[in-house]
Amino acid sequence: MHEENKAAANGCGKIRSGTQNEAALLALMEKTGYSMVQENGQRKFGGPPPGWEGPPPPRGCEVFVGKIPRDMYEDELVPVFERAGKIYEFRLMMEFRKFIGVCVSLDNCRLFIGAIPKEKKKEEILNEMKKVTEGVVDVIVYPNATDKTKNRGFAFVEYESHRAAAMARRRLIPGTFQLWGHTIQVDWADPEKEVDEEIMQKVKVLYVRNLMISTTEEKIKAEFNKFKPGIVERVKKLRDYAFVHFFHRDDAVAAMSVMNGKCIDGATVEVTLAKPVNKESTWKQHFNGQISPSSENLLGFPNKEDGHQKALGKPVSLPVHLNGQHSPVSTEVERCTYPFFPGIKLTPISMYSLKSSHFSSAAMHLDYFCNKNNWAPPEYYLHSTTSQDGKILLVYKVLIPGIADASQSIFMPDKLCTTVELAKELAAQFTLLHL
Repeated sequence: MHEENKAAANGCGKIRSGTQNEAALLALMEKTGYSMVQENGQRKFGGPPPGWEGPPPPRGCEVFVGKIPRDMYEDELVPVFERAGKIYEFRLMMEFRKFIGVCVSLDNCRLFIGAIPKEKKKEEILNEMKKVTEGVVDVIVYPNATDKTKNRGFAFVEYESHRAAAMARRRLIPGTFQLWGHTIQVDWADPEKEVDEEIMQKVKVLYVRNLMISTTEEKIKAEFNKFKPGIVERVKKLRDYAFVHFFHRDDAVAAMSVMNGKCIDGATVEVTLAKPVNKESTWKQHFNGQISPSSENLLGFPNKEDGHQKALGKPVSLPVHLNGQHSPVSTEVERCTYPFFPGIKLTPISMYSLKSSHFSSAAMHLDYFCNKNNWAPPEYYLHSTTSQDGKILLVYKVLIPGIADASQSIFMPDKLCTTVELAKELAAQFTLLHL
């Protein structure tokens, strides 16, 4: 171990006075030439370092370090992290008497803005966000599935940097901020997960969004075959988006460039390469084949922008006992549990104050999503039939009372189940996919 790191390790348990801390930090600044300033509740060391020329490091070069003891400062931390490479910037915040944890920092520059009036256009939302926050680059707004003249009640605001987005979120997050007389909902947009370039080079499926509800799979197939007859293998349409499968990748790529922005049944569509999803993390994988494998576990790139995707964060999975794993001590359960030691402090908390990643069932995600949209909780109505071999088969009909259009508020899957729990999960999953 380096001498400076030995010194740092030896001093970890000692309590220093304010004067000693100040002297240690001044010594670090003199030794390294880095500046140190305090702003927005953080103490920033460097950013840029002395002699730095050019732009800051690109996204993906930052790590987040949590649970740092409050009696440990830059003079002890910087030498440790310098062992991995030159530090561009070090921003310090603290936690008391805990082990540190390190993970890749998500350089997120996008905020989710919910509960906005549906009649507002992109330009109006962009101008308003520029008035109330700084560093706005763009606004992403998607049209309503049933009325293309309206938005979906939410938008995504892109900022010039993570810092600009964080400052905007801090200003808007209290829940009392209003736009056009509406109290808006603000949170980080779920970051797009990167897919390996080698995997993407094999994709021959296109994701088509912003379709009319009335547009059929046959119509979509015919439109894409106009580009080059016979290139489409099949089409799977779900509500206002579809997956178009091609026989060859080259045809898929060429069709994407031609069809993106084209008009189908009066709607201007967006076309991108579909994004492969880890099969172990998808709903369909957890249902053990009870749902037909349409679309080969593919999601469109922009699908992460949908309202329910924002609320979901990631695809949910069924409880272990519904996934064919009958052991109560399965690996899945072990990964999600921690020991409960005597004396651990517990704090009462509302389910709706959590993030979507804390839920593992589709039913819980649906309840959470309805609450986030200020809708009444979903209502489940159980129905049954008898199979040819005498088994009782079950299916739930789901009603979402908060949806104004009654014709769009009832959902029922096309699969029957043998247990009540599985039927409810399937119905909730089906509803989330079609909201």
